[in-house]
Amino acid sequence: MEPSLGHGGVCLRQVLGALFLAIGLWAWGEKGVLSNISALTDLGGLDPVWLFVVVGGVMSVLGFAGCIGALRENTFLLKFFSVFLGLIFFLELATGILAFVFKDWIRDQLNFFINNNVKAYRDDIDLQNLIDFAQEYWSCCGARGPNDWNLNIYFNCTDLNPSRERCGVPFSCCVRDPAEDVLNTQCGYDVRLKLELEQQGSIHTKGCVGQFEKWLQDNLIVVAGVFVGIALLQIFGICLAQNLVSDIKAVKANWIKHDDGYKLLR
Repeated sequence: MEPSLGHGGVCLRQVLGALFLAIGLWAWGEKGVLSNISALTDLGGLDPVWLFVVVGGVMSVLGFAGCIGALRENTFLLKFFSVFLGLIFFLELATGILAFVFKDWIRDQLNFFINNNVKAYRDDIDLQNLIDFAQEYWSCCGARGPNDWNLNIYFNCTDLNPSRERCGVPFSCCVRDPAEDVLNTQCGYDVRLKLELEQQGSIHTKGCVGQFEKWLQDNLIVVAGVFVGIALLQIFGICLAQNLVSDIKAVKANWIKHDDGYKLLR
């Protein structure tokens, strides 16, 4: 049987997965994580490199099983590919249903997750960049609002805090002036010493959880379309693998064993 376009797509997934995994391992190497594995658990928040490692690892395993299974006509690898992909599909489906049914619980968990990462803002440069990107993209500050930055040892308003950033927020919370050519990274200094109405002119006062929910509602069709597209690709991959297994079994069934080897039935 000749490899089809679908087989090429599976092999491409393996290459992309290996690339993602390599980027993740390289990033960990640059941060010294590979020489100190305990650093993985020392970080209080999310290390974004985990996304590259996990996604890259899963794509590599799936790509290897699907690509090698198709090229070598190995039914075990193809069945593994089909079952693994089906498991991912049902996990995604279950997650979507649970997120819809338990919206309040998901909101609380998201608040908890963001606040944990706020605490670890200065502990990891990748996490810091991720938080800054999210706050700038959704025009928000903290999980529920700017006062969530009291959870961070550098930004809290306690009298014992010697940091220059005391009672401030990161620059990503600031309302950007379109006329500014150079980014002012000190725009959030001392801003929470002001009254809330005065803060609104210089920083975003809405929380990121609420802004994220609003973004989801505004882009519901696009988000749903992306998830449906991913689901259809997964279903297509499962069907393709199962169809190939059936074809391989059908071809093998047309061969009979003789003392001098296998011969094709006429």
